[in-house]
Amino acid sequence: MDDITSSQNVASEKPAEHRQAYGTAKTENLRDNGLWRIILPAFVLVCCLILLAFPLIILTPLFFKSLEANAAANIAHTPLTWIWITMVIIEVGIIAIVIRGLIKIFMTPAGNYQN
Repeated sequence: MDDITSSQNVASEKPAEHRQAYGTAKTENLRDNGLWRIILPAFVLVCCLILLAFPLIILTPLFFKSLEANAAANIAHTPLTWIWITMVIIEVGIIAIVIRGLIKIFMTPAGNYQN
């Protein structure tokens, strides 16, 4: 019994630490108007479309130019059409993987918060 009371006395004799509260969650504005649920998926969708469009905008004219009979590569009998087709396939594949990742990262949670 003496051990219990002596340990309580030691605990009560320790000087209290100085603590100061700088704020609580009650003081923060935690209300959500839900606008980010519309803006975030729209922004991700626009970014995905831009990501898909830029390489195709560059490669499409090159591909059509390589189909012309008077193109320099066709005159030299070294057609480059296969290069542009391969480049489009590779870039669309890589872009599809990136777009799939962006959609999984950003659009899935935004849809889950509606519940």
